[in-house]
Amino acid sequence: MFQTLYSYFWWERLWLPENLTWADLEDRDGRVYAKASDLYITLPLAFLFLVVRHLFETYVATPLAGLLNVKEKVRLKATPNAVLEKFYAATTKHPKQADVEMLSKKSGCTVRQVERWFRRRRNQDRPSLLKKFREASWRFTFYLIAFIAGMAVIVDKPWFYDLREVWKGYPIQSMLPSQYWYYMIELSFYWSLLFSIASDVKRKDFKEQIIHHVATIILISFSWFANYIRAGTLIMALHDSSDYLLESAKMFNYAGWRNTCNNIFIVFAAVFIITRLVILPFWIMHCTVVYPLDLYPAFFGYYFFNFMMVVLQSLHIFWAYLIIRMAQKFITGKVVEDERSDREETDNSEEEEEVAKNGPLSNGHPILNNNHRKTD
Repeated sequence: MFQTLYSYFWWERLWLPENLTWADLEDRDGRVYAKASDLYITLPLAFLFLVVRHLFETYVATPLAGLLNVKEKVRLKATPNAVLEKFYAATTKHPKQADVEMLSKKSGCTVRQVERWFRRRRNQDRPSLLKKFREASWRFTFYLIAFIAGMAVIVDKPWFYDLREVWKGYPIQSMLPSQYWYYMIELSFYWSLLFSIASDVKRKDFKEQIIHHVATIILISFSWFANYIRAGTLIMALHDSSDYLLESAKMFNYAGWRNTCNNIFIVFAAVFIITRLVILPFWIMHCTVVYPLDLYPAFFGYYFFNFMMVVLQSLHIFWAYLIIRMAQKFITGKVVEDERSDREETDNSEEEEEVAKNGPLSNGHPILNNNHRKTD
C-alpha cells in the first residue's frame, strides 16, 4: 500500500509538464538538478537553528537589551487562590459576569477582587518585554542576512532583470550551489519557526502565522520538487526585503526609542506595500501564471504552485490592512501598539475610584503630588 501511495505521489504528471519524466532531470554532463531527497537535510538544520537561536538570544540579544535599556514593567502578581486558579486553568481566562459572581461566592472574595485577580493572572502569563526583544533580535538578524545573501544569489542572474528568463529551458534548468544553500537555509529557518511557534510570543494573528509558515514550507518544498527554483529564489528574496525592517522597528519600540521606531515602521510599511501588494502580484505572480503557458500546457503542479501563491497573497492583504492602520496612527501622532499584540491590562477601574477619594496611587498606595514649582 505504501508503495502504491508513493507511486501516486511522485506521478510525473503531477509535478512535471507532459512529455517530461524524472529521467530528464537526472544529473548528467556536469549538470546538477534539484532532488526531493535534498530536503531531508532541512529538518536537522531546523533543530540546529533552534540551538543557534538559543545561544544568540542568551549571549547576544540579552546583553544588547541591557545596552538599549530595555526595561520590564512591574507586574502585580495575583494572590494565590486555589478556586480561581482551577477555574483559570480548566475553564477560561476571561470569565463572564455570571462566572465572576459564582467564583466570588466560592472563593470568599468580592466581585471586584475576582475581576482584579483575573486581570493580574492574565498579565502574569503575558510574555515579558525581554522575551519579545530577544525574539525580534533573532528574526531581524536572520532576515537581514538572508536578504543580503538572497540578493547576492540572484542579482547577477538574467531572470532578475527579465522575468521571461525564469522559464527559459524549463524544466531542464541545472541548479547552482548558491541556489541550493539559499533554499536549504530558508526552508530550515521556516521549519524552526513552525517548531517554536507554540513557545514564541503569541499574537492575535497566531492562526494566520501558522497558515503562513505551513504555506511557505509547502511552497518552497514544491518549487524545489518541480524545479521552480528561479521563481522560488525571487519570491524568497522579495519577502525578506521588508521583514528585517519590521523586526528592527519592534526592537526599537521595546527599547523605548519611539521616534526611531516610528520612522523605521513607515519605511517598512512602504516597502511591504510595494513588494507584497505591487511587485508580487503584478510582476512575480504574472510571471508564474502567464509566462509558463507560452511553453507548455497547464498541469497539476502549475495550478498547485499558483494556488499557494494566492494563499500567501491573501495573508499579505490581511497584514497590509493591519499595517496601514498602524501607519495612520504613527503619522497622526497617536500612541501605537502592535495591532497583533494583546494589550497589558491594568486595574484602572479600581485606581480611578481610589484617586477620586485619596489622590494619585502608586502600586495601590497614595503618592505625593510632585508637580509643584520649586518656588512654591
